[in-house]
Amino acid sequence: QAQFVESGGDLVQPGGSLTLSCAGAGSSVSAEIMTWHRQAPGKAREWIATLFPGGATFYADSVKGRFAVSRDEGKNTMYLQLNDLTTEDTATYYCKQHEATTWGQGTQVTVLS
Repeated sequence: QAQFVESGGDLVQPGGSLTLSCAGAGSSVSAEIMTWHRQAPGKAREWIATLFPGGATFYADSVKGRFAVSRDEGKNTMYLQLNDLTTEDTATYYCKQHEATTWGQGTQVTVLS
């Protein structure tokens, strides 16, 4: 299974921004469809963004216009830019290849109330 390591989570004020990273640990972030997901406390994990190898991106309605996914092939890292954060965005954020069935440890984003 492909391996990726999420990082960049933090405590942030409402309206703030963060950049999350998803680093490939022996696996490429460019060769396959990559996705971001999140799981809020007491809720099911939800898909929030997809990045295709060709660069196309798709977003869940809940984050469209506020979040942006990108990648740096040289660093083998995918990013998720989070803007205009609200308490509803508090969650653990995960990245993986689209067809992967295992999850990494994720990175925690907490928007202070």
